[in-house]
Amino acid sequence: MKKIKLLIVDDSALVRKVLGAIFAETPDIEVVGTAPDPYVARDKIKRLDPDVLTLDVEMPRMDGVTFLRNLMRLRPMPVVMVSSLTEAGADVTLQALEYGAVDFVAKPKVDIAEGLAEYADDLIAKVRMAARARVRALERSVPARQAAGSDVAVPRPATVRSGRHFQTTDRIIGIGSSTGGTEAIKEVLAQLPADLQAGVVITQHIPAAFSEPFSRRVDGLSPLSVCQAADGQQILPGHAYIAPGDRHLRVERDGARYVCRLDDGPPVNRHKPSVEVMLQSLVENVGRNAIGVMLTGMGADGAEGMGALRETGAPILAQDEKTSVVWGMPGEVVKRGYADEVLPLGRIAERLVALVRDR
Repeated sequence: MKKIKLLIVDDSALVRKVLGAIFAETPDIEVVGTAPDPYVARDKIKRLDPDVLTLDVEMPRMDGVTFLRNLMRLRPMPVVMVSSLTEAGADVTLQALEYGAVDFVAKPKVDIAEGLAEYADDLIAKVRMAARARVRALERSVPARQAAGSDVAVPRPATVRSGRHFQTTDRIIGIGSSTGGTEAIKEVLAQLPADLQAGVVITQHIPAAFSEPFSRRVDGLSPLSVCQAADGQQILPGHAYIAPGDRHLRVERDGARYVCRLDDGPPVNRHKPSVEVMLQSLVENVGRNAIGVMLTGMGADGAEGMGALRETGAPILAQDEKTSVVWGMPGEVVKRGYADEVLPLGRIAERLVALVRDR
């Protein structure tokens, strides 16, 4: 079996040593080199031709995000961010994902050696997944908001918010995603119209510290009103609600209205929030008035929920393999025969608009 060639880029000698020791015990991954900064990494990439990079954010001479941006323009390759900034600096990590990083792992706040050892299984799984991921070259002209890492609000017609608290919706779009999903969600929601006659609920596998900043970033890009879901919040047409990173998101009926319910129960399919939990609530409370969408992600969370939702008469869309970073979650939906349509990412929004209109 061909080994995955891994290059570790981190300015901490201790982290390089600990990561090297973790992967030394993994028969299918070979650490072909380490680098203390991007300049050394650049030379080693040319010489060693690694399959995957682990990359720190805060390094001397050039920060990891700047290096990542240059790398994804000139020599696209799978990158997993490993940094002390990924947990506290959610915006920095989300920017790295915008530039093309496949995934990330946060360094522990104390006792790096012991903490990283505890993360060994997660690190190994993400490097393996990254080796199979599809990466694309970053366009040379990056939008100003991305280059600055800031949020720029999309102007909305005054009628979008006007009177919305008196409205309700009988149609709910449920979107599930994981690895690569932050960018996929942004692309879909950026193409949905402000007057969409459906509410959108979203479960993305994401840490608790990231879901609120992520919601704000998507809100700045989408004609919809996007927020992190709150318990008891009414689901309105033209609005999207993203599950908090440490709670399951359910949809429940409250009289004539649908509302968000947050659940602090145990992980399901090893995830919290879990796509499965959200979808089962749609099965129980929305049925054929729902539309299920599975975007890029590793694993099978939500596959059975999509099958159950389809049995109620709800249409199910799955992102195709070519445009998925990892075709795990949508691939499971397709392989099990639950997908009514398999579409490239760029066509999902227009199909949702048509389904909402026709139904």
